[in-house]
Amino acid sequence: MDVPTRATIRCVGGIVFDPQGRLLLIRRAHDPGSGQWSLPGGRVEPGESDEAAVVRELREETGLDVIPGTLVGTVTRGRFEIHDYACAATGGVLTAGDDATEARWSDAADLSALEAAGELVDLLYVTLRDWNVLPRA
Repeated sequence: MDVPTRATIRCVGGIVFDPQGRLLLIRRAHDPGSGQWSLPGGRVEPGESDEAAVVRELREETGLDVIPGTLVGTVTRGRFEIHDYACAATGGVLTAGDDATEARWSDAADLSALEAAGELVDLLYVTLRDWNVLPRA
């Protein structure tokens, strides 16, 4: 007898730096990762491209307009397969919205402190380090 498997959910995230080299983070309002800091992003809607989803999700969660660039990497967290793209912010005003209770720019020291306090989504710091995309500042 075959046991049905739960389908993978395709998601996207945006890796965005400000001119000072700080990384854009949001505090998740809902699971997975409720209350923890993460890259902004979310589910790809049916018929939507990854690029369109990144633009929509970052606008909804951060108030920023972005242009998605190259795929930096992919991670799987439970049922969620997350494709993270380098993005350039082109406008908007940083404001938490949709699935975010807070949004902020994080420098290297801040990101390390969040990691040490256990406030980052699981393995985010390690993943960003392995992809060589930690904040420069």
